Amino acid sequence: MSRPATNPDYPVSSLNCGGRTLDLRCAAIMGVLNVTPDSFSDGGKFVVPEAALRHAEQMVAEGADIIDVGGESTRPGAQRISVQQELDRVIPVVEALHDAVAVPISIDTSKPEVMCHATSAGAGLINDIYGFRTEGALAAAAAAGVPVCVMHMQGEPHTMQQSPSYDDVVAEVIAFLSAKRDECIAAGILSASVIVDPGFGFGKTVTHNLSLLRNLNALTALGAPILVGLSRKSMIGNLLDLPVDDRAAASVSLALLAVQHGANIVRVHDVKMTRDAVRMMEIVNRHD
Repeated sequence: MSRPATNPDYPVSSLNCGGRTLDLRCAAIMGVLNVTPDSFSDGGKFVVPEAALRHAEQMVAEGADIIDVGGESTRPGAQRISVQQELDRVIPVVEALHDAVAVPISIDTSKPEVMCHATSAGAGLINDIYGFRTEGALAAAAAAGVPVCVMHMQGEPHTMQQSPSYDDVVAEVIAFLSAKRDECIAAGILSASVIVDPGFGFGKTVTHNLSLLRNLNALTALGAPILVGLSRKSMIGNLLDLPVDDRAAASVSLALLAVQHGANIVRVHDVKMTRDAVRMMEIVNRHD
């Protein structure tokens, strides 16, 4: 399904993701595909590659512009897994997806070995919640020659929500992302291939998350596409007292707010609902 060009003047209008184009002239929908037994929302549902493939195909049919494959849970309190465990989970899925769907595939990992193998298997974007702080990750990403997403996180998943603290969360997140973007460019990654993610829920309280969302437009000063992941997160449960399975409507609302405040890519579990809502908003906004 073609999409209207609602933002043709944005500095980065598209990304070349391993030979597949991700159009950013209007908000792109990134479908979440967790091939993990312990992710907070859908852990265990798509561990079997066949089930993962069916779900990805469904998300693409519903309008996903890119599929994000993750093999290691990053929920608060999560423990790290070995390189081989992660490879065993994600590589068969990436290979199958590359043959089965036409949209770009993203690999959600912080391990350089997984970056190398996944991009060789067909992944066209590297999404690293650690912001390429793992030794060897930045070199691996540069060698892969695909776009990257740098995320801000205070601490690590197993400790990040214990006592997050900032003097000015917006300024500190921007400073971190600006520095990491410069590091990516210095490592040989094209400036037009760096995406930034403020890391909602990663080492941040509800108050921090709300402040970041209200001031998301400030990140546009970085001149990079902005990716936002708010889907089904604990801040919804904290604010509305909703279990994970009942957070779809609130997640769509947050995605709309994020796009209104400058997000170029929204990472979501509920693809069709989010796509319909975002497209409707874009149609209304451009209607004379």
